[in-house]
Amino acid sequence: MPEQLPDFVLADLYPSNLVIIESGISSTLNASAATVSENLGLTEIKVEPIHSPVESVIAKEKIKTISSDLAPIHSQPSERPEKWYLGNNGKNCTILVYEPNAAFLNEESLDFLTKILGACKLNMGDVAVINMARYQAHFAEIKKELNPSTCLLFNVTTASIKLPFLIPPFQVQQFDACKFLIAPSLTKFYGDSAEAKLEKTKLWVSLKSLFNL
Repeated sequence: MPEQLPDFVLADLYPSNLVIIESGISSTLNASAATVSENLGLTEIKVEPIHSPVESVIAKEKIKTISSDLAPIHSQPSERPEKWYLGNNGKNCTILVYEPNAAFLNEESLDFLTKILGACKLNMGDVAVINMARYQAHFAEIKKELNPSTCLLFNVTTASIKLPFLIPPFQVQQFDACKFLIAPSLTKFYGDSAEAKLEKTKLWVSLKSLFNL
């Protein structure tokens, strides 16, 4: 069955058309979304848990291919600011980003993040966003202070927050009562290029698994 795309993906797939989102979406829009889903290969995208990441040669190779795009790992955290995360953490969802030119998120990243949270029935009050370029938090500290049940890492490695495992991108992994998802930098999702559309589609499939949508 073709995948139903959320608003933040549809808006970029149809930039020249007015897309009206209502409780009952028209059959024409459903058919168009289904066609795009099939063209993008959504039905073939699967998110499988990795049970033994250290022993998985395939997982290691996948991780190597994205290592150059990820944020650098710092050995020691910087001094923690008084306000070290954005949001109210209402639903214990921690989001780690790496944005050197912003206190937390630049305008375009905030806009995209707000859209994907909306597609997951969340808002900024439900999450805690930590900019790792501003403060290098470790998971032990995050666990103690925020007690996350889900953790999204955009352009941040598990090694940089002192986790004992690696995860390929767009794959959900559970550890210490928390589900983790690794994804590229938020800048990779900007715009309506073919590459950005594909990245958004892969992210949406992973988010559905992460939040049981």
